[in-house]
Amino acid sequence: MTVNRRSWSAPNDRELRLWRVGRALTLAFAAAVLVAGGVLYGLVMLLDFKEIDTTAKLDAKTLFDLVKLSFGVVAGSGALVALVVAYRRQRVDEAGAHREATRLHTERFSQAVDKLGSDSPAVRLGGVHALAGLADDAPDDSLRQTCIDVLCAYLRLPFSPDPGEVPASFPDGTSPSEEQADAHQNKRDQYRALREVRRTILRLIGDHYRIPKGAHRSWQGCNLDLTGVTIDGQMNFRGAAFSSGNVSFNGAAFSSSYVSFEDAKFSGGSVNFRGAAFSSGNVNFNGAAFSSGNVNFNGAAFSSGNVNFNGAAFSGGNVNFNGARFSGGNVDFRSAAFSGGNVNFNGAAFSGSDVHFHSARFSGGYVYFTGTAFSGGNVSFAEAAFSGSNVSFAGERGSASFSGSNVDFSTSTGPAPAGLLWTVGTPAPAEVRLRSDWLPATP
Repeated sequence: MTVNRRSWSAPNDRELRLWRVGRALTLAFAAAVLVAGGVLYGLVMLLDFKEIDTTAKLDAKTLFDLVKLSFGVVAGSGALVALVVAYRRQRVDEAGAHREATRLHTERFSQAVDKLGSDSPAVRLGGVHALAGLADDAPDDSLRQTCIDVLCAYLRLPFSPDPGEVPASFPDGTSPSEEQADAHQNKRDQYRALREVRRTILRLIGDHYRIPKGAHRSWQGCNLDLTGVTIDGQMNFRGAAFSSGNVSFNGAAFSSSYVSFEDAKFSGGSVNFRGAAFSSGNVNFNGAAFSSGNVNFNGAAFSSGNVNFNGAAFSGGNVNFNGARFSGGNVDFRSAAFSGGNVNFNGAAFSGSDVHFHSARFSGGYVYFTGTAFSGGNVSFAEAAFSGSNVSFAGERGSASFSGSNVDFSTSTGPAPAGLLWTVGTPAPAEVRLRSDWLPATP
């Protein structure tokens, strides 16, 4: 792996800017005189001195007090000089310590990147852990983000697919020789070793994102660019808080993988799965809380995968499945609570999938199914409660269509969702079960 070397000066690098000593002392002394004069004037006004008797003689006691005052002024001036000098020394020491920390970080970074580009998978694993440790100990956020960017870039690099088992015979009918079989097995061992490097990065990202923001080793708030990455392992964001930053899985391929956002809190930032492909993978948002921010599955393709939002709470933000395609698999919103925000399925296509809103509570916010196509599979709103939110099956983007799907609203409560009866038509098809009190009275 080749990494372009670049300057390691952070955008907010601590540039030492100090005034000259003479200027600093002059300004500090002038400020002290002004403060002292202000205090004296305040005391005079407070004690209501009208005039000073010019005929009074200077006795020994008064002279001694003036001498003590003079020494006090000199001592105060000395303390002021010492304070200014100590402040400058502290600033210089801090700037020097930061430069030294940055220099050491740069050296360690170069060594870690060299390991990550090694031909040996074991050395690459060492480079992965070294970069993760560098991100933990980075002197500032920009250096931490750079380490994370390198790890994400490694995941985006192309890699050879699994060569599979040694073939029993070649297309020409000949059997592989011992040397050919050994070479094929070596290629597969190399693939598995490099796959372990990728899975280690995914695990480390999830581990660090679960640490509370502000704590040592936490990567919350950092950006993750996993665009186009193949994820065939596990990523665990359980309990993570997304209050800032951007996490991108756009165009990623989830193959027999598991990504968990269970009990995660989305109060800002964005998590994007635009154009991602889920084949037998699982994305889990059970118990997640959406109060702000965006989660986008626009244009994603689900084939035999599962997306679970069981018990999720939507009180703000946006969750979008616009144009998503579901061919098999499950989308589950059982017992989810919709009290705010937006959930959009505009233009989505369900063919042979199971979509469950069983016991979901719609008390606020907006849920749109305009232009959604249900062909085959099952859509269940059994025991769902419609009490205040806007659930719409028809709008400016068209109306939903049901062809061959089993749709169940028969045990739901509350008024019928907007546009549902118009979309289903009268009389309702046998595969669409509606509550009898929603249907128009027959003459």
